[in-house]
Amino acid sequence: MTLTARPGEFLTLLGPSGSGKTTTLACVAGFAVPTEGEVLIEGARVTFDPPFKRNVGMVFQNYALFPHMTVADNLAFPLRMRKLPAATIRDRVARGLALVQLDGLGARYPRHLSGGQQQRVALARALVFEPPVLLMDEPLGALDKQLRLEMQLELKHLQARLGVTVIYVTHDQEEALTLSDRIAVMNRGRIEQIGEPTELYETPATGFVAQFIGESNRLEGTVGAGDGGRPVLITRSGLRLPARSGGAPIGEAAVLFLRPERIAIGPDGGAGAGPTVAGDVVEAVFVGEAMRYVVRAAGGETFTVKRLNLDTADRFKVGARVTLRWDPDAAFTQRRDP
Repeated sequence: MTLTARPGEFLTLLGPSGSGKTTTLACVAGFAVPTEGEVLIEGARVTFDPPFKRNVGMVFQNYALFPHMTVADNLAFPLRMRKLPAATIRDRVARGLALVQLDGLGARYPRHLSGGQQQRVALARALVFEPPVLLMDEPLGALDKQLRLEMQLELKHLQARLGVTVIYVTHDQEEALTLSDRIAVMNRGRIEQIGEPTELYETPATGFVAQFIGESNRLEGTVGAGDGGRPVLITRSGLRLPARSGGAPIGEAAVLFLRPERIAIGPDGGAGAGPTVAGDVVEAVFVGEAMRYVVRAAGGETFTVKRLNLDTADRFKVGARVTLRWDPDAAFTQRRDP
């Protein structure tokens, strides 16, 4: 499969540890040589070129700043290696510091900066020589959650303003959905699906993508024919769960996927459209903006439901009898792995 980062695009390689995303990035950077295929940057074959000849920016999780150099000297280093004039170096360093909002900190050493500031220095150093491609390997992984969220927004705004092509590696699904124009989901050294965040979330091509991107209810059974030719998943207990067409064919063993936030929960027997499943609340967890319920149906199937905390008066307690409803097009089936 050919993986192409479009000019000015924010492309993310997403997958669990060991899926091959960092190795892929290393092949682009020149730190590894692929056993097959080629690497092209701006149309030029660079498969066997050393890293310093590829003119790409690189940002690592551990920042990789030179501790014995000031912030300004860290930014100047790649410019000096390219033998640019001193005046040009001073100008680019100043612009680089302003770009990441670190004006006035050029004389400091990395050890005197916070984690977020060090990451900004690493980003500015990678951009200061104006590379055509910026490679980022888990760059926000060492930051605490709140700072990571802030840096995500800053990074996305900065990339959009500069128009630089970014290839980004992460195992964090939320981070990938927030930052990316497109995402390549990797698993065991291969790409499972490439697409825009909404495409991967709403129409995953494989069960792995459905499970890895966001959270899904996963129910096993056999695909049968429902009303109007709509497929239904028939569970072992006989529960019939309608789904959208286009998944596993009739008669196949399959898995049905249904996002927790796409399920409506209400009192047992309440009115409403769509397929229904009655069950008992076996777990009710407050997660801030939402309640997370686990509901067990009579046949033993369990459903996880997320409901926004819009009204605190209608929360359900453990033991409550409830009815679940969803739009059949919100559920989809995939062939079950042998």
